[in-house]
Amino acid sequence: MSTDAASRPTALAPVHERLGASFTDFGGWWMPLRYGSDLAEHRAVREAAGIFDLSHMGELLVEGPDAAAFLDYALVGRLSAIEIGKAKYSLLCNEQGGVIDDLITYRLGEDSYLVVPNAANTPAALAAFRERTTAADGTAFDVGITDRTEATALIAVQGPAAEAVLLDAVEADSAQAVRDVKYYAITAVVFTTPEGPLPARLARTGYTGEDGFEIYLDAEADASAPERLWSVLEKAGESHGLMPCGLAARDSLRLEAGMPLHGHELSPEISPYQANLPIVALKSKDSFVGREALARIKEEGPSSRLVGLVNDGKRAARPGYAVLKDGEKVGEISSGAPSPTLGHAIALAFVSPELTEPGTELDVDLRGRPTPFRVVQLPFYKRDS
Repeated sequence: MSTDAASRPTALAPVHERLGASFTDFGGWWMPLRYGSDLAEHRAVREAAGIFDLSHMGELLVEGPDAAAFLDYALVGRLSAIEIGKAKYSLLCNEQGGVIDDLITYRLGEDSYLVVPNAANTPAALAAFRERTTAADGTAFDVGITDRTEATALIAVQGPAAEAVLLDAVEADSAQAVRDVKYYAITAVVFTTPEGPLPARLARTGYTGEDGFEIYLDAEADASAPERLWSVLEKAGESHGLMPCGLAARDSLRLEAGMPLHGHELSPEISPYQANLPIVALKSKDSFVGREALARIKEEGPSSRLVGLVNDGKRAARPGYAVLKDGEKVGEISSGAPSPTLGHAIALAFVSPELTEPGTELDVDLRGRPTPFRVVQLPFYKRDS
């Protein structure tokens, strides 16, 4: 396998090579883009199940007597309110209210949290967290931050058959834990492998709009664990339509689910209020990084807001394309593609706040041709509960 000189392979690179994956650099990691057909991989997740290598994601262990207070200060949400075994989606913002990263935080114990930043943003997130161990008023938090990214492998199984796949892969004593773990929660399970029991952390989270799981493995303690688990899941998934899926399907799935991608819908120049993520604890927290700027943005209103756009045809609006109203530019596409599930073009765009009402008719400049799109309520796709 030939990799980009600046890209790191994950522990599962030999598996992807065996499966004939096409690779690409993503966030400094050499990742499978697809194994065969993007459309087939996308549909497998919507109709059965897909398996993803997410080992490029970051894992930061935050521990100590002040862990909860520290995270309350470092992030815009109230992380101290998370119960042990639960998770919360939150944002790491700068002093100007822009989003450095969006991340999920799991509370593993009273004074122990696992924070999962996005791949390319892990160094920036780690630097920001370390800087914030001392607050602006001089308060020093009694907390330790350990980067466990290289030591952790992460595999996701997503789709309506995900639970059935997991139940066929875990030890009998772990079956109830799989059934019981709720959305945005984490638990301990043990998988059955030919080499013996394989312990892991199982979270019911994902980035596809489907039910699914993310499995955290200690690859430092057992270097063979990632490949062993992938093989077990492959075998367990044979009767459930499980298919290996790459980054291309992951992107089209998250777009249908209306989920943001950093660098597109989120960035240090984009505030949570622009991105329609008003998950900022202004009422319950007096002090956190970016609070003053975020309070001002909320009061004044953002200069643009994220909306969903659809077109009855399949010509895609791509990132950077201009959004028009009566021939004048009023916004810009941040993500767009034909929807494999819905059969027509969908897009996310930042537009003027007065143009965000569902049903609003707008045009997108598709290579010099203004093409009708209309604003719709997000997400574009929502699974049957």
